[in-house]
Amino acid sequence: MTEQVDTIIVGGGQAGLSTSYYLKQEDREHIILEQTDQVAKAWRERWDSFTFITPNWMIRLPGAEYQGDEPDSFMARKNIIDYFKDYIKLFELPIRYGIQVTSVESIETGYLVRTNKTDFEAANVVIATGMYQHPRMPSFSKNLSSEILQLHSSKYRNPEKLPVGAVLVVGSAQSGCQIAEELYQSGRKVYLSVGSAGRLPRRYRGKDVTRWMDEMGFYDRTVDKLPSAKAKFAGSVQGTGKDDGHTINLHQFVRDGVVLLGHIQSAQDNQIVLAPDMRDNLAKSDKLEADIVKQIDEYIEKRGLDSPRETLPELRDGFEAEELLNLDLKSEGITSVIWATGYKFDFSLVKLPVFDEDGYPLQKRGITEYPGLYFIGLPFLYTSKSGLLHGVGDDAAHIVSVIETNGKT
Repeated sequence: MTEQVDTIIVGGGQAGLSTSYYLKQEDREHIILEQTDQVAKAWRERWDSFTFITPNWMIRLPGAEYQGDEPDSFMARKNIIDYFKDYIKLFELPIRYGIQVTSVESIETGYLVRTNKTDFEAANVVIATGMYQHPRMPSFSKNLSSEILQLHSSKYRNPEKLPVGAVLVVGSAQSGCQIAEELYQSGRKVYLSVGSAGRLPRRYRGKDVTRWMDEMGFYDRTVDKLPSAKAKFAGSVQGTGKDDGHTINLHQFVRDGVVLLGHIQSAQDNQIVLAPDMRDNLAKSDKLEADIVKQIDEYIEKRGLDSPRETLPELRDGFEAEELLNLDLKSEGITSVIWATGYKFDFSLVKLPVFDEDGYPLQKRGITEYPGLYFIGLPFLYTSKSGLLHGVGDDAAHIVSVIETNGKT
């Protein structure tokens, strides 16, 4: 038996919910198909002390924009989950849990959506599964000793859940840095393999850095302004909202006893071979902070704003540290490895030729060349904030306006 529905949204995260909100405003028939059994899957997979890295004022799901009295604070994991639960309840969004979509195929009347439970026919399908679908771990992780506990960052919860001993964290973007900081502050010896992720100051010249970036139009940059098509896949910057937010600085990590390492090139049993790029990666991290500070200074000066000058600490401890090229996990007492190495995206459920060589959807602000097929919630789908709570609602409104217009012709 095939169920007929006007519009199907695949995925019940922030993009799918935003799209549902606008469809509900238009009184347009639709359902959300969510493969997990509860809301806010992405945020439930974060560690216990997780907070948003962006402040509360950037929470802008349509119809439920943040209105509290702590706009520059950072929402904690439990409150994030509650926010999504309340959003669905408030607007009575038609979400169905435990339904995994296995394929979307073109048919004469629109699209056939196959799932693990039943099939649907729909005039419109909105793919809202996001970019962070499958944890990414290097193939050589399988070569490590079975005595070493290995976790992707999505499975890490807190220091107490790890076996006694030192910890190797691989990856120095948001998750890697935040987990490494929590571990060493809990008393663990931490080794951190660093990449090229840049650092932003948490606050500068009287404002959270996100305020300045928003004023300067950083989040409104469109994809055509990027240096290359692949730039939309750039990793996240170093930062944290924990303890009301503070700057993450790898040089400070060294002062606090963390051992910084370059990229891991290979691994076998307890032996890890490292690239000699630790200092180069630190320089890249420092450069982003210097660049954004310069842009803010120029912005303030150009507009004659009343904002006291500030000089940020210039730390160099990481450059003075010894650079290791080999690491023996056993001799260093390392019992756990946490892979903060990001995620892979996979849109193979869509059985249509609508992807570029990277597997990214070919579309214009979410609209594909196939009438009725849409994508939403991806970084730089249209602007820098397309994948954020700050901007996903704008893209949802646009897509629904197209669905509504086409539905009236």
